Formats: sequence, C-alpha cells, structure tokens
Amino acid sequence: QVQLVESGGGLVQAGGSLRLSCVASGLTFSRHAMGWFRQAPGKEREFVAAINWGGGSTRYADSVKGRFTISKDNAKNTMYLQMNSLKPEDTAVYSCAAKSAYYSGVYGERNEYDYWGQGTQVTVSS
Repeated sequence: QVQLVESGGGLVQAGGSLRLSCVASGLTFSRHAMGWFRQAPGKEREFVAAINWGGGSTRYADSVKGRFTISKDNAKNTMYLQMNSLKPEDTAVYSCAAKSAYYSGVYGERNEYDYWGQGTQVTVSS
C-alpha cells in the first residue's frame, strides 16, 4: 500500500523559510515522478512544483519560481520543498503526490497524479 506522509509545516513570519518533507513507502520511489500542490481556504488545489523520477528535471508555478526549490533523495525515499521568502499568500495546506511508476516526465496537473498525502499546514503571517 502506497503511503505519502508530509511534515515540516508550521507558522512562520513573512520573509521566513520552511522545508517540507514527503516520505514515501509502498512504492519504488526512484521510479516515480513527484509533485507538490497546495490548497488555500476557499480555493482549488493548485500546482506548486514537480520533479521527474531521477530528480534532474523540475518545474515550478510562476508564483513560487525563484523562491521554492523541489528536490528528491531516492536513497531516503523522500522529497523536499525548500520554501524561502515566504509570503502570506503562500498560506495553504501543502500536499505531496506521486505519479504511477515509469513515467519519465515532469507533471503539473492534479489529474496526472495517482497517490496523495494528507497534507501539512503552512501559515505565513504578515
């Protein structure tokens, strides 16, 4: 059974940093493209960042480009999202997602992912 567990969320002041982690089990992590999405209250879940199975290709939403960095440690079955220069509009529940194995691209649409974590809350105060 595939499990994705996020951690690292919390309350931070604007301009601060957080690093989110997503630990995966029940899958061959090195063969899965992964992504981060977020959902703010009253809004739809939106794409944040994605990475290919090997970790060498990434994609970002325009709103986080230059501030967030996605990475993947296949030896630890863990994906990360380093978030710097946080803004109040980054406040949301952040969820990690995994696509089925052996798809070699980078994927930015919610319906392209097959497995989801429960999410971790990030709150940025002004």
